[in-house]
Amino acid sequence: MTQETPKLSALAINRALLARQMLLSRSDMSVLDTLEWFIGLQAQAPNAPYYSLWTRLNGFEQSELSTLIQNREAVRIALMRSTLHLVSAKDCLLIRPWVQPVLERGLKGSFGKALAGIDLDSVALQGRKLVEDKARTFSELGKFLADLWPGINSEALAAVVRNYVPLIQIPPRGLWGESGQATHTSSEVWLGQSLSEHVDTDDLILRYLAAYGPATVKDMQAWCGLTRLKEHFEKLRPQLLTFRDEQGNELFDLPDAPRPNAEVMPPARFLSEFDQMLLGIVDRSRVMDITYAKRIFTANGILRATILLNGFIAGIWKIERERNKASLLIEPFRLLTNEEQAELIIEGEKLIQFTAPGQEHDIRFS
Repeated sequence: MTQETPKLSALAINRALLARQMLLSRSDMSVLDTLEWFIGLQAQAPNAPYYSLWTRLNGFEQSELSTLIQNREAVRIALMRSTLHLVSAKDCLLIRPWVQPVLERGLKGSFGKALAGIDLDSVALQGRKLVEDKARTFSELGKFLADLWPGINSEALAAVVRNYVPLIQIPPRGLWGESGQATHTSSEVWLGQSLSEHVDTDDLILRYLAAYGPATVKDMQAWCGLTRLKEHFEKLRPQLLTFRDEQGNELFDLPDAPRPNAEVMPPARFLSEFDQMLLGIVDRSRVMDITYAKRIFTANGILRATILLNGFIAGIWKIERERNKASLLIEPFRLLTNEEQAELIIEGEKLIQFTAPGQEHDIRFS
């Protein structure tokens, strides 16, 4: 007689995900270990990883992450879903070859027609020589390559290098309080090491479940951009637990991973732009009312910074700076209780002190 797969309620799945995401309570984990726990932080917005870490770690200071970037222990590079991530140097070398098919597929989808008939390996080789000779912006890279391949779109040529050569965005890009254009060199030059020759997909599945589970195969495929991972999950099935959600979807999880009581009450939290929790799963109903999607995910690909109340997205936020004043603007999606407003104000005060310490400030609800 086969044993029936246990079911997890929507609230139980939500609480389990929050626990893995360090959103039920802040963690004392080191910054470098946290980067590796999440297998990188989304980094399209330069400051997003800092807010992501602040809301998850006790006593986090911006200098901790900036120092890792300056010391080449953490890097910014295109990885999962061909998007920019901040990862440890170790994970950069491991994950970049793993997601190479995703990068190549993205290049073909965006510039396939513009690059028809072009020897992509030759473009990549020339691009590598250029960025290893001197760190360059994509604009500079495209102009140099357009001289060698006249008549071909310069943006498309630069994209070939981005997708075929592991390009690191070098400091000061990504440092807190610093600005400047994104310039790139190869990971081999920046880190002095080659990419990993062998990547253990099974191990990455276990790491993913630890940070984003319980999850379906489709969740992980949406997170990384790769397909055909089901066979790897099947191989791991004997060492995993399986559940069903309320819609009947099969969820995989690690036996010893936290699955808190569904009745636990999560604290209010401010999530960063492009927060990895929202981008790490395909079924976002676990953490938000899907009718809010268009207010969070914009038409031009921006994922806004959000507020979390009782474990679910309940609005968006931003900080506006004016001379020596910082204003935290909170836009709830629903009517808030007095208790919810008070909790957001307490957490918001900490957020402003993190962002603009010592400055005059206010908190406004729209």
